[in-house]
Parts: sequence; C-alpha cells; structure tokens
Amino acid sequence: MSEAPFAFRVTHTDGRARRGVMTTPHGEVATPAFMPVGTQGAVKGVTHRDLEDLGAEILLSNTYHLYLRPGADLIARRGGLHRFIGWSRPILTDSGGYQVFSLAARRTIDEAGARFRSHLDGSEHHLTPEKATDLQAELGSDIAMVFDECLAHPSDLATTRQSMERTVRWARRARDRFLTLREGAVAGVAVTNPYQAQFGIVQGGIYSDLREQSARETVSIGFEAYAIGGLSVGEPAETMYDTVSQTCVYLPADRPRYLMGAGTPEDLVEAVARGIDLFDCVLPTRNARNGQLFTSRGRINIGNARYSEDDGPPDPACSCYTCRTHSRAYLRHLFQAGEIAAATLNTLHNLHFYLDTLRRIREAIAFGRFESFGRDFEQSLSRQRQDL
Repeated sequence: MSEAPFAFRVTHTDGRARRGVMTTPHGEVATPAFMPVGTQGAVKGVTHRDLEDLGAEILLSNTYHLYLRPGADLIARRGGLHRFIGWSRPILTDSGGYQVFSLAARRTIDEAGARFRSHLDGSEHHLTPEKATDLQAELGSDIAMVFDECLAHPSDLATTRQSMERTVRWARRARDRFLTLREGAVAGVAVTNPYQAQFGIVQGGIYSDLREQSARETVSIGFEAYAIGGLSVGEPAETMYDTVSQTCVYLPADRPRYLMGAGTPEDLVEAVARGIDLFDCVLPTRNARNGQLFTSRGRINIGNARYSEDDGPPDPACSCYTCRTHSRAYLRHLFQAGEIAAATLNTLHNLHFYLDTLRRIREAIAFGRFESFGRDFEQSLSRQRQDL
C-alpha cells in the first residue's frame, strides 16, 4: 500500500463525458471504470488472477455480507481486506444499505439506523451510519460508502422526501465518525487503511427537486467524492438517464461520480454521456451463470438448442480467452451439463465485454469521438442478427 492520498483528475472531456485518473492507496484507476462485484471478497466464478488478466483495476465488496461472515474484526486481524483476499489493487466497499433495503421482511428502519435479522442464521443486528463506517475502517477498503436508505420504485413524494432527508442526516453522522476515526479517537476500532476515502450518496428517487436538495446538502458535508444511489430499482431506463443527467449538474466537476448498481451495456454508455465515472453491477456475472452472454451484436442465451452444433465463438469480434478457445456448441454443452466451467467461461467473457467496453469508451473520449462511438454501439446492440 502506498501513502498516496485519494485524488482524482480529469484528463479529457468530450461533451459531458469525462476520462480521468482516480488515485487510491492501492493504485490508480482509469475512468470511466467498471467495478466487478466481489460481494463476499470474491467475484463469483473467477479467480483474482483472472481479474488481473482481464484488466480489472478495482473491485467492489459488500460490508453487510463481510460483517455477517467472516466478520470485519476477523478481517482486521488478518491485516485488512486486501491482505485477507489477496488482492493488491483498489477496493470499494458498499455500506450495506441496499442489502438492508432488500431485507424488507426482516428489517425495520428508524432515525438511529436499521435493525435486521441475518439471512444466514436469523440473528439480530443493528446497523447505523457509525457502525457501517467502523466496519469499513476495519475492512480497510480504499473507498468506503456512507450508510444510506434505498427505496423501491415507485415511491410517493412524501415517502421519498422523508427517506432522502434521513439519508442526508445519516451522511453527516457517517462523515463525523469517519473524521473521528481518521484522528484515531475511537477505541476498539482497528483502522487498517489510514488513507481510506469516503463517498457520500445522493438519493431522492425520480424527483428532480429532491435530487437537487440531496446533492447540494450532501456536497456541503464535504466528501472525497459522490455517488448517485436509488436508481436501477425498477424505473424505466429513460427515467434513470434523465435523473442521472439532472443530478450530475449539482456534483463537483473535480470529484468522481459513481452510479451505483446500474449497468446494462447501454446504461454504461448513456451514463458516461451524462458525466458518470464509476459503475458496478452484478449483471455480467449473474447473467453468465444463467447462460446469457453479452456480445457486440446483442445478448445470446447459450443454452438455446440452436447452438448445439455451432462451432463459432460466442462473439467473433471478441478477443477474450473464452472466445479465442471455445465454441458455442461446447459452451452450450457445459451449461446444459451443469458444469462449473460453464459459469467460469461465461463470466470471463462477460467481464471482458464490460471492461473492454469501458476501455473503448475511454479511448473514444480521448480522441473526441465519443458521440459517434455511442451511436455505433447502440446500433450494433440493437441489431437482432439471426446468425446469433
């Protein structure tokens, strides 16, 4: 780990799209960037060596899951999350807010925080803004997210306002705790990365005035960077894009902007066009395990009978290991047989597609041709080729 503090600089712009470099204690990340989701310290189906070979520069792990198993205190005793999982590049940890949101039948939320029962053993826990901050200090991620409240879509204006205002209050508490931890003034919390950065989260549903209020108040607290949360929870894609566009206006131009949890390939391009720098999503890995591959000409379901004797690669335009080495027929056989290798090979391909898409986006921005790239990308994915 270096002693470089968190930093960000924009190197190129093309319209509202930005190319930049984010510096963390565990290395630099070229943005716009996609973070593979390693919820419990591992990206399902692949090894860290695979991720390094694919060019992944940053991973996302989840505080909620690591808190319940094996425990943040245990990870701290192992020297922090990087050392525990054997990953030397940057890590961002989500606070667990979305996971608590998904436990609708198992949790209650009040001003103090969220009380919930573990999905593992039913034990009761109380997660507060301070607790989530402490846990991430023990994990030692490069980027820690504040604890926020996420709502489902649709939610009415009054409910969304109440939730947004609570998230802002929680953000102030989380920041106060973070700064106190940085000063070493909290007994019993092992800070394994003294150079950790903390991101605030903007909420407000699909209501533009609430998003503006949330952004202004969250920015006033003074975080290292900012995320847009509470999207990709059921709202139409165009509504999400409009909300992103409206919200980015109120976020500092010299700080990274992170769109949480949204991530079809189309979403990546559309959000970059509106000023987003960081993404995470489970789609490439989850869909891979279910037999769906993202390709330059759209999605294919490898389990379809039409591929049973298809000797072509999943995507003729792709240079990943899976496409260089294996046919659709073989991948279909592995998937139908329930072989673990099917999940691995499909995941390698999908992650390559996502990471390579971001590489191409960065290149397009640098050369001032992002608009034409986006247009060509959309046309390519929208073609319903019969030969797939």
